[in-house]
Amino acid sequence: MTPEMTQMVLRTLLGVVVLLAVALLVLRAAGVPHRADTAIAVLRGAVQLAVISVVLTGVIADLRWVLVALAVMFTVAVVTSTRRVSWTVQRLGIVAASMAAGVAVTLSTVFATGALDLTPRYVLAIGGIVIGGAMSVATLAGRRLAQATADRWDEVEAWLALGATPREATADIGRFAIREALIPSTDQTRTTGLVTLPGAFVGAIFGGIVPIEAGRFQIVVLAGIIAAGAVTATLLVHVLAPRMERLGTG
Repeated sequence: MTPEMTQMVLRTLLGVVVLLAVALLVLRAAGVPHRADTAIAVLRGAVQLAVISVVLTGVIADLRWVLVALAVMFTVAVVTSTRRVSWTVQRLGIVAASMAAGVAVTLSTVFATGALDLTPRYVLAIGGIVIGGAMSVATLAGRRLAQATADRWDEVEAWLALGATPREATADIGRFAIREALIPSTDQTRTTGLVTLPGAFVGAIFGGIVPIEAGRFQIVVLAGIIAAGAVTATLLVHVLAPRMERLGTG
């Protein structure tokens, strides 16, 4: 490692440590529990990025290995989301199926229409981003559904008493959960270029790609995240809503 690279790494570490310290101090002052989770998340992310950077150096040119990498990402995403929703083997399958449908529909559309070329680099780039987006939406949809069901259980019971089926009794709650789960993705897309500059866009420009080409890639990514999220949330809620109980588990 050259002296310049060593200095750059040290400055990066310093910046990360200071940012973590700020986050932990603020959370401690607010009395937020489990605040160490934020520091652990950053440390895990740093280690994982270091490992994946080394691995992808030899993987990115081979579509077969790219698919293996995406399979690993998808598995981790499904497990992470299921833990956040409520861990059972049955729900693991439901989350996996919902996310798989969202990711599959999105990627097949992107490459079938020619929006992006079917190359290992593009498959890895948009595949990883879409999987991450589907994971976040699945988590939010599942948690919003559970909380809303608990909050509005009297309403659900009233519908059931009137002869409604479990699906009919939770239909409005399901629609609410889907909408809430998609709000972050929708807001990110709506404000792109005005409030935020997406990482993929900035990274592409730093990599030397013409801004127009970087923007083309980013809009495909944003549309893909919305599509994958909509499919994932809708399927997840469709299966889970009729099975929800008062405490949001079932």
